[in-house]
Amino acid sequence: MTDFKNPPDVIVGRLPLYLRALQQLAAQNCQVTSSQELAEHLGLSAAQIRKDLSQFGEFGKQGTGYPVQALSHRLKAILHVDRVWDIAVIGAGDVGHAIARYPGLANRGFRVAMIFDNDPAKVGGQIGPYTIQDSAQMIAIIRQAGIRVAMIAVPEAHAQAVADQLVEAGVRAILNYAPISLNVPPGVQVQYIDPVVPLQKMAYYLE
Repeated sequence: MTDFKNPPDVIVGRLPLYLRALQQLAAQNCQVTSSQELAEHLGLSAAQIRKDLSQFGEFGKQGTGYPVQALSHRLKAILHVDRVWDIAVIGAGDVGHAIARYPGLANRGFRVAMIFDNDPAKVGGQIGPYTIQDSAQMIAIIRQAGIRVAMIAVPEAHAQAVADQLVEAGVRAILNYAPISLNVPPGVQVQYIDPVVPLQKMAYYLE
């Protein structure tokens, strides 16, 4: 029996890829797509896509494909990005600046709401529309705002301490740019972005 409530994490990880492909098709005024067309976009098999989607119910009809807009809306709801999640960014260095100015968050379910740093020379400064706040006040401010998503963009040596503070503040989803594995309690999701790891993987295939 398919468990709609607890799909494998690897399948959940592919849903944003399907959503992105659908949004690209919608931008091309495509009304209907198929698992084969999505597979060609993503470099996956059509059977894999059909199997993944079946974890969450019935989509489309056999022989007629998937309505692009309807499937996109369903995936947004499944991923809980049919709303806007405010994000706290910790670290106002180069990475923090890039995150604050990154246009790809808009209309995809997320919005940078606040930025923190512990450098007195940076606190009070501006990154676009955001005023850099003192990380000493981070727990209280994040808790009061009810923010549940944060990005860590601090040096490796400080990342775990920042993660501990975020958990105390009520954050339940952390995107970590520091090259270190974080220890967090159950119920807190952590994802990592370290460009060196995929580079090292690709280097394996180089002569």
